[in-house]
Order: sequence, then C-alpha cells, then structure tokens
Amino acid sequence: MTEPSPERLPSPFATGLACRCPRCGEGALFTGFLKPVSRCESCGADLSFAAATEGPAVFIILIVGFVIVGAAATVEGLFHPPPFVHLLLWLPSTVILSLLLLRPLKATMVALQYHNRAGEGRLDG
Repeated sequence: MTEPSPERLPSPFATGLACRCPRCGEGALFTGFLKPVSRCESCGADLSFAAATEGPAVFIILIVGFVIVGAAATVEGLFHPPPFVHLLLWLPSTVILSLLLLRPLKATMVALQYHNRAGEGRLDG
C-alpha cells in the first residue's frame, strides 16, 4: 500500500489528541496505557517506529509546572493557606494532570513523527 502525501493525511494534532492512527485517523494507537500498536487495525499502517521517547515527558513537565506553579502562587496570594494545604492541593493535582496529558501528548508526538516522516539519523553513503 502506498503512503499518502502529507497533505492528504489527517491532522497530526487531531489524531494525536484522539489517540488514533496518524495515517487513517480510525484505528487505536495504543494497546495498553502507553504501548503503541505495531500495525494499525484499520488501515494496516506500520507503526513500529513509535519508540518510547522522553519527548512527551519534557512537554508535560513544562505544561504541568506552569499550571501548578501559577495556581499555587494564586492560592497563596489570595488565601495564605498553611503549607500542608499546598501539599494536599498540588501533589495530587500534579500527578493527575501529568497522567491525563501523557497519552495524548505521546500520541501527538507519534503522529507528528509519522506526518513528517521522522526516523533515525542516517548517513548518505
């Protein structure tokens, strides 16, 4: 089966946020919480290139850090709660928000890799 041109592929952001195949937008991208399928069940696209990378974790650290630090600073400025209240609010919030963002961000990175035909570096020779 020939690969469609990047102009004919579904949006990598739409398929990534939906955790769907970056080629057809139909098949599921993961078998478990974060384990990508090797082949799309719908269109048969080879998705074995989707390696475990740290890319999504970096973005999650930045996003969650920005949200939690901003919220903690706002709560501190408005209410001045004791330190244990901050711990009760922000530790669970950090974990929950990180877990909620992990799957869609990993799927978006896989979709962007597929869309841009990213792969291992190779030397011409």
